[in-house]
Amino acid sequence: MPQSYVRAVAPDKTGGKRAPGRPRSEHSRQAILRSTLKLLSRQGGFYDLSIEAVAEDAGVSKATVYRWWPTKAALVVDAFSAGADEELRFQDTGTLHRDISQQMHRVVRIFRSPRGKVLSALLAGGQSDPELLEAFRDRFLWPRRREAYKTLQRGIDRGEIAPDTDLDLLLDSLYGPIYMRFLIRHTELSNDFADRLCSLILRSCAIKP
Repeated sequence: MPQSYVRAVAPDKTGGKRAPGRPRSEHSRQAILRSTLKLLSRQGGFYDLSIEAVAEDAGVSKATVYRWWPTKAALVVDAFSAGADEELRFQDTGTLHRDISQQMHRVVRIFRSPRGKVLSALLAGGQSDPELLEAFRDRFLWPRRREAYKTLQRGIDRGEIAPDTDLDLLLDSLYGPIYMRFLIRHTELSNDFADRLCSLILRSCAIKP
């Protein structure tokens, strides 16, 4: 994994003890995430969404929302990410091509589902809101990226791709065209496209016999 992307994790200074105050309700947290996705899908824009509206829809106070999320950007990205985390995990199928292509199929499915409208709102809002773009990178993109590095490293260890492969360039080449078709919609975003793209890119960095 490229060292420049490894982020330090602050040590737990509480000694594992619960911080003072009332226990936070997981039920309320999930209600807030569901309400955020619902309102975003209905309103279609990051700027049209308000913390007040989310709190009202979820049946909680505005202070409860801010207890978990310091900004609207963090809330919106976490709401999208929470519904996609498990689905977008990379499986170890035994071959790099299957690991990547199966995960790409799930990316395509999410992009083409109603959740794609939420992602579109995130990416559009991020072009004029650096805070939103930073939240998207930190809370959604980099966790996926770090998992992808491990998947590619398995491919290197199995001798499927060259050890000196530029992993960032490889990932951008694999997923950049998917984002382009999703955003520009100049032609169909499909599993067949993902399969052909995966084969083309991975062949380019395969170890030659």
